[in-house]
Amino acid sequence: MATAPCTAFGGVVEGSGERVGQAVLYERVGFLAQLSRELTRALVASRWDEGSLEVLAAGVDGRGEPLPSKGWMALRRLNWQHTASFAEGVYVSDRVRRGAEEYAARTLRLALHRRTVVAAVLATWPADPHRRTQAEWEALQALLPSGVGHAEIRNRTRQVRAYVAEHGRLPAGLCELEEPPQIAAQVLLAAMDRQQVTLQRVDAGLARLRVKLPLCPAPGSGREWAWHVIDLRLPATVGPEAVLHTPTLRPTRGGRIAVDLPHSRPAPATKASGHTVAVGFDWGVNTLLTGTVGRLTGPKTARRVVTDGRPLLFDATAVSAKLHRLRGHREHLAARRDHYQQLADGLGAPLLAWDDLHRRAAVLEVEHARVCARIRHLNDALAWAAARWAVDQSLALGASVIYLEDLATLEARGKRRGNARLSGQVRGRVVEAIRHLAATAGITVVTVPARGTSARCPQCLGPLGHHPAPDRLAERGWTWAHCPSCGLSMDRDHAAARRIVSRGLLAQPHTSTDRTTGTRTIRTTAEGTVTCVRRPKKITRRLRRARRAQALPARPPGPKTTPGKRRPTPARPSPAGRSSTSRRMPEVRTVPATTPTRVVKRPAGHDTQTPAPFPGRVPGHGVPAPHRPEPAPSGRVRLPRGTCRRRARAAQRTGFHHVHATEVHPLTPRFGPPEGDPTRPRRARKA
Repeated sequence: MATAPCTAFGGVVEGSGERVGQAVLYERVGFLAQLSRELTRALVASRWDEGSLEVLAAGVDGRGEPLPSKGWMALRRLNWQHTASFAEGVYVSDRVRRGAEEYAARTLRLALHRRTVVAAVLATWPADPHRRTQAEWEALQALLPSGVGHAEIRNRTRQVRAYVAEHGRLPAGLCELEEPPQIAAQVLLAAMDRQQVTLQRVDAGLARLRVKLPLCPAPGSGREWAWHVIDLRLPATVGPEAVLHTPTLRPTRGGRIAVDLPHSRPAPATKASGHTVAVGFDWGVNTLLTGTVGRLTGPKTARRVVTDGRPLLFDATAVSAKLHRLRGHREHLAARRDHYQQLADGLGAPLLAWDDLHRRAAVLEVEHARVCARIRHLNDALAWAAARWAVDQSLALGASVIYLEDLATLEARGKRRGNARLSGQVRGRVVEAIRHLAATAGITVVTVPARGTSARCPQCLGPLGHHPAPDRLAERGWTWAHCPSCGLSMDRDHAAARRIVSRGLLAQPHTSTDRTTGTRTIRTTAEGTVTCVRRPKKITRRLRRARRAQALPARPPGPKTTPGKRRPTPARPSPAGRSSTSRRMPEVRTVPATTPTRVVKRPAGHDTQTPAPFPGRVPGHGVPAPHRPEPAPSGRVRLPRGTCRRRARAAQRTGFHHVHATEVHPLTPRFGPPEGDPTRPRRARKA
């Protein structure tokens, strides 16, 4: 299952044939979204109490029968749909009510997990809220559901601690600790039937959506509702074999009608164990992903992991620095906005400065929202780019499983800037994207324990020293890893990636699968060494020529002669003045050269006497081209269309032209020692 983002640019009213533009269609979709939002907000607010959440968590109705999986049916089974209604005089069909009730049921069901965690924290509230003892941790773990990490426990503990500091007592539960969740303006068409919405695929790139929309904000009868036909252009990610499902409509702030179109397609089944070739990735700060390939070899009684020693790097230093600057700018804007609001609240409405302070706070709020949107877009683009690169590398290497480091408990502590930047990375989104792309490719994704991956040597399992560089082993750092026992010296993230792939391959029998989400994880730590071996070398040019000669037919015996030729070929006349020069020498230079007098010698057809406009080397062969600013136009001159498009593309860039990643090369997975003798590396094939 996946969701494709689409945009509705216009439609046609089915009854009259009137063409509706994007502005009018956006207005009518907004009417429907606002009606659904009001009913959903009223339903959630009326049932935001511990008793209602307890009934919903039990999963049975008053007669003891299990509740349906569909949310709107569950609410109607509990007879909760009458707790809220639309304004008097507004006509809304039962299908629109279904969509609002489905949204409310999903919102309440999402709160059940938070309610369970908060209840466990309150039941085992420690004597010292800042530090729990071992007995208190064991009591808390016994009440928590499986899969809850330490980061979530700490966040809920801080939330309760802030409530205690403000009110002087513990909250009764989640409903007292938090306000009712915010409801977005969106329409869940999946809960409606054919009397409200239909979806049909026209061809490989076009889908037709028919939906009944209101013509005014408060329709009084069914005549003020009309069928609208909307054509949706499908993105390239939706293949012709995908099955389309009913979408969700979302009017955005920018005046765009976002259509979240879910689609499904068959995916190959993946296995939890039995893998031989795997790729392990380690998380980093600047180098977002560092991976290596591993192969499980040897007899069953003495299995071991070998690798080819080639690191796989996805370096997003420039993008990470940009995100870090944007986060600092966002915090600065939020601090100024809060400061202006506090000043305005202290002054009061009658003063003249009160309006000016609120106006400044509103401007900062808009800028803060824009910076947040920029950060979200960069995070999404970075996550999907890293995931696509990781899956492509695994496919090229013939790996059937990807092992990732489980760092769900990592967060910023103290004043260390590195931890702050690492906690702001997009690891969760990268993992979700890798799981989605790997599922379509038939590759398994498994998380392994993260503790100690950088503390031990992957070659001898001895203590590993961390240094700033390979030539500064006397200093302490975090970039480079050196083992004093076996002499291993390599990048720290690369060494951790070897340990990750070793833990995954050696602990395959301990892989557990979550039944609800389907995620696979390994919680048992299996230690083993990783040996670097050679891959079979590629065929050399000499061997390639020898094989080609063997494939050709045999030459006839005797001297090489041409039938019908009676005399030798006469020598060709050479040009004047070039008698001693080989005819293979080019007549012009193919590579620009610069003389000491800064005169550029260019190939034929170019001026060779004009001096270079910029001092230094001429661009080419690794030399970056100097920046040449465009001359300022004199007067009001219309720029060419190509220049306008180039500037527009430059303004829309996200900075990913600065990402440096290892190229995807299809390599044979057949490397490592033979099965018979695991102590000797495999020799390179020569024939």
